[in-house]
Formats: sequence, C-alpha cells, structure tokens
Amino acid sequence: MKNSTAGKSKAGTSKTGVYLSATGAMVMWSMTFVWFKIANEVYPPFTIVFLRLLVSSLVMVAIAGFTSVLQKLQRRDLPRFILLAAIYPFVYFIAESIGLTKISASLAAVIISTIPLVVPIGAYFLLHERVSVLNIVGILISFMGVLIVILNLDFSFNAEPSGMLLMLLAVFCAVGYTLMVKKLTERYNAYSITTYQNIMGTLMFLPLFLVFDLQDFANASHTAKAILNLGYLAIFGSSIAFILFNYSVKTIGATRTETFSNLIPVLTAVFAWFMLGEELGLKKIIGIGVVLAGLFLSQLKSRKRPYEHLAAP
Repeated sequence: MKNSTAGKSKAGTSKTGVYLSATGAMVMWSMTFVWFKIANEVYPPFTIVFLRLLVSSLVMVAIAGFTSVLQKLQRRDLPRFILLAAIYPFVYFIAESIGLTKISASLAAVIISTIPLVVPIGAYFLLHERVSVLNIVGILISFMGVLIVILNLDFSFNAEPSGMLLMLLAVFCAVGYTLMVKKLTERYNAYSITTYQNIMGTLMFLPLFLVFDLQDFANASHTAKAILNLGYLAIFGSSIAFILFNYSVKTIGATRTETFSNLIPVLTAVFAWFMLGEELGLKKIIGIGVVLAGLFLSQLKSRKRPYEHLAAP
C-alpha cells in the first residue's frame, strides 16, 4: 500500500513538473512577441533574428561542451536538417519578424495560436490521419475568432493585410516543421535538433544581415533595453522554451502539449497591454475567447496521433 501511494505521489509530482514546463514554454513564447517589438525600436528584423539565433547557438554549443547531450550529426541526415532549417527558423522567422513590424503583437499571437489547428490538416494529407468532426468544428470556430479580432464592424481590416498574410505564412512553416521533424526525432534528441537547426538558421540569416542590415546595425543607437530584449529572445525564446516544450512533448506527447499553446494569445495580449500599451478592447477579448474555445474543442477526445512525439516551434 505504501509503495502504491508513493508511486502515485511520484507520478503526480512528475506530471505537475511536465505541466509547469509546458506552461513555462508558452509564457516565454508569448513574451517573444513583446521582446521583438521592443528590440525592433532599435534594430531591424533581420538583425534581431540573426543575433537571436547566433546567441542561442553559441549558448547551446557551450552547454553541450560540458555535457554529452549533443548528438553527432550523421551525414545522411544533413539534407533533411538543411531543409528543416530552411522552413524553420529561416522562412518562419522572415515571415514572423516582418509581419510583426506591420501588425500588433497581440494580433500576431492570435494568428500564430492557430498552429495546433492546422497540424491535423497537414497530418491528414501527409500522414493519412483521420480528422475528427471536433477537429473541423474547432478549426472553424477558431478562425471565426481570428476574424473577430482582425475585422472592423464594417468588415474592413483593422490591421495591415500584408502583415496578416506573413503571419499566416509563419503558421504554415511551423506546421511543415512539425510534420517534417518526425523522422529526425527517431534518431536525435530535442536538444540536438534545436541546436543544429539554430546553427543552420544562423548561417542562412548571415547573408541577409550583411547585405541589408549591417550598415543600420553599425549606425544604430544601441541601448541597454534593446540589447537586453535581444538576450531574452535568444536565451528564453530560442533556447529554454524549446527545451521545456520538447521535454513536455517527450513526456505527454505533442497533442496534449500543443493544448498549452492556447495560452499564447491571452498571455501576449496581457503582456502587450502592460508593456507596450497596446489596446485590449472588448472586441479583442471576445475574439481571443472564441479562438480559445475553438482550440480547446479541437483537442477534445483526440486520438493518439502519428506525430505524437514531434517537436513543435
């Protein structure tokens, strides 16, 4: 009886730790929209992304130097890693970063929060997985919530359409990443995948930084506030958040972990209200609520999926 009680207590403690890890990752990813906006007051988008990935890569490689957590990259997997990095972080961050210069942080978070809804659609076509009625209903309800946030009463956009399209491109890149990474998780741990994708992403962004942003970076009025927020993006957004998220994915699976991303639009809206002074009106609150309702509905009675052990951005 004692052993049984101790086992239940240990399982409960372990599950609590996993939930805290998933929640912590979502809090950090919610803050990245705000940190980017603050850093963007001084630095252009390509500079922010390049430095974010560079610092993250250096930190993760340095940590790997003192541990055995980083696995050796096999030559046969190099093309897959290059394609993976091209989708995420390269195209994803281009779309997200430029999109964030055109629309508010809270609206961007609402659009990005639809990633868990699009994954089942991709899984249906690429992995031949059934999409339930609840999935479809949840997707439709959540997109209605997004429309509530982005449309005025006369059905005109209250945000720049190009910014919204860029954020949608980021959504599809994240979905592609989630579906593509399946094969790699069979041979590499989450830390290794994150480290290699960040290193390759850094190399891909280097030419863009040198061609488009180097002069602006050299002439920028560097401030402690902007540098600090760049550090937050690198350490928390591109490193710790991924480690916490992938730990949760490994323990409770991608489907259940993805449910925690429902927190992102709410947290970002609150953080942006406090830190950036963005409007948090009744229409935005209602829209976010509808998005969350659809997201939670889409997760009800979900079956175990082929991408159960996938990492997600």
